Amino acid sequence: MDKVIDFINVNRERYLDELKALLAIPSISALPQHAADVKRCAEWCADEMRRIGLQNVRLVSTPGNPVVYGEWMGAPGAPTILFYGHYDVQPVDPLDLWESPPFEATIRDGEIFARGAADDKGQVFMHFKAVEAHLKQNGRLPVNIKFILEGEEEVGSENLDGFVRAHKQELAADVVVISDSGMFDRGIPSICYGLRGLVYFQIDLRGSSTDLHSGSFGGAVANPAFVLAQMIAQMKDRGGRVKIPGFYADVVPLQETEREEWKKLPFNEKKYKKDFGIPKLFGESDYTTLERTWARPTLEVNGLLSGFTGEGAKTVLPAVAMAKISMRLVPNQDPNAIAELFEAYVKKLAPKTVTLKTTRMHGGKPWMTSFDNPFVQAAGRAIEKGFGKRPVFTREGGSIPVVSTFQEELGLPSVLFGVGLPDENAHAPNEKLDVSNFHNGIIASAYLYDEMAHIAR
Repeated sequence: MDKVIDFINVNRERYLDELKALLAIPSISALPQHAADVKRCAEWCADEMRRIGLQNVRLVSTPGNPVVYGEWMGAPGAPTILFYGHYDVQPVDPLDLWESPPFEATIRDGEIFARGAADDKGQVFMHFKAVEAHLKQNGRLPVNIKFILEGEEEVGSENLDGFVRAHKQELAADVVVISDSGMFDRGIPSICYGLRGLVYFQIDLRGSSTDLHSGSFGGAVANPAFVLAQMIAQMKDRGGRVKIPGFYADVVPLQETEREEWKKLPFNEKKYKKDFGIPKLFGESDYTTLERTWARPTLEVNGLLSGFTGEGAKTVLPAVAMAKISMRLVPNQDPNAIAELFEAYVKKLAPKTVTLKTTRMHGGKPWMTSFDNPFVQAAGRAIEKGFGKRPVFTREGGSIPVVSTFQEELGLPSVLFGVGLPDENAHAPNEKLDVSNFHNGIIASAYLYDEMAHIAR
């Protein structure tokens, strides 16, 4: 491994220049005007995979954006890794909050700022460089590896399940590796063994065929904005507990041993509040902040739209009101079952003075694995070699729906091998990736392949 690690260290600056080229592509999957950029990014990734020595590289068409596939299968008898990542990114609004252009990667104070730096281009790219280092120095990898990169993760991975089902034989492997998660904190590398699931809805209310004069009609018709506010207010109690009947029926309680381990983690609530400008923390009573965000289900309003929102005054009763609402789920909550409970409850809350429309946007199942899995333990050893410190074992509040798909469709365990930090503004202005974590992540990835090569199949 010495030659491989030396190669990585010598090429640190080149890696950053190459990453900047990838980050310059505005592959925003949510915006139709960037469809050509998304395709261009897929082609860029395919070209890079060919350049570093992967084989059978191609773009696989889906009803949406293409999946990029590549492999190296020259280690007979060794385990096969299926690596999953995504090349699409979130929109950049509000643009005026960015300190540098979101698609002109800029390094400041040891961090590289750009949309996609942490989520997920930088973390995908570190595996490209680890593969390159092995192949350049040894002419081979210690394991077999298959890459699939999708272009719709940021819009719900609508076509990925179909792709996986249609390519089961080609995707056969021993373990899935995903680098789309974070470290517990700066200087504290982590292995994530649990993810929350997701259900996402849009609610639309209509109170009239057109906006109405608030003087002429106020008091005679229902205001859908006000009705929507009243409905939302009835979705959670004052303590933050979701009021949908049956919402908590299948929740797996936290184990006391797990709670005790999390108490040992160096989490500082005062720093947490200061870092994110939070005046006072809020959530279910009897649970810590980490327990609420990692292992308890939630219901949150993600967006509201109604009426006049411009400067000045306009006395109008809006005809429509809209809310986007997400629910994060934990084992063993089923997204479809929760969606049905939500729809029934919203229908009950809506008065007859408005018409109601609910739209399921997307969702995904929660996931959890055992951290004594040999592949998880191999990842822990690799991270320790890359970062010089033993990782802690954590859960993650976010969702990666495809993890459950790999488990259900391919029967594969997953290892979440991420190097992002909690303050790296994924999905927000000034997204960034710590440059040292990026380089250490390349080294840890190179060690990961070597560690997993020794696991009996």
